[in-house]
Amino acid sequence: MKETKVAVIGLGIIGSTWAKHYASDQVLTASWNRSPKPELSLKQTDLAGCAAAAKYLQICLYDADSVRGVLQELLPHLNAEHVVLQSSTIDGESASEFAQMVQATGARYLEAPFTGSKPAAEQRKTVFFLGGDAALVAEVEPLLSKLSSQRFHIGTPAQATAIKLAMNLQIASISQALCEAITLTRSADVSDDCFFEVLRANVSWSGLAELKEPKLRQADYSPQFSIKNLFKDMRLAQKTAKRKLPQLERTLQTLAAAEASGLGEEDFISMIRLLED
Repeated sequence: MKETKVAVIGLGIIGSTWAKHYASDQVLTASWNRSPKPELSLKQTDLAGCAAAAKYLQICLYDADSVRGVLQELLPHLNAEHVVLQSSTIDGESASEFAQMVQATGARYLEAPFTGSKPAAEQRKTVFFLGGDAALVAEVEPLLSKLSSQRFHIGTPAQATAIKLAMNLQIASISQALCEAITLTRSADVSDDCFFEVLRANVSWSGLAELKEPKLRQADYSPQFSIKNLFKDMRLAQKTAKRKLPQLERTLQTLAAAEASGLGEEDFISMIRLLED
């Protein structure tokens, strides 16, 4: 088994983008998705085929339950040659459980959640938060560098999930403030051109504002990162915090209202539609 070969398990918005990068770098040997995607030429096979074809198995799925289901099917095909890179957004308890499941086969496990939605993935600017053995982190560095601009070794698998959820809480909170601020200025007939020009001159300007400016200007709510996924992540953040965080509670209420309004599949910046209605 060649050392640099990888299989991507989960071909959603991010997983399929990563698989295309790996394919262009000639290291993708297999891919899998729950429902086949014939429009993607990415060497699709079953999970046993992924394990047979690749040393590195990178999982990018919706939640812990979907990861658990895949691992239960994948475990009989793992051995000491394999490395499981778990990049789905999950909670720390599940990450610790999955690490033990994989390691019991002799394979190695690295928690590898990330930030960066579709544009970052396309530009290879994902940021990874790695939880696991330092030697394994060093080993996968060349592989993950094909997808990302930065990689941080956080500590344990559970700690890696916590930092990812903390970053998504920042994203959700800044987005809510951005939506409310532009709604306020629009109510005063201030142009979007003026709003964003002034925002750029202030300390509150952010990478999130830069990313979402075109979508807010054009009322483009096509998903880069959906309401549904952010809502799921904030519920995990609530579970991880083990205490009440006021901003998180407010964010959960907003996302719940957005999903109840039928916005779940839209980009999370569509939270602004709740203010417009």
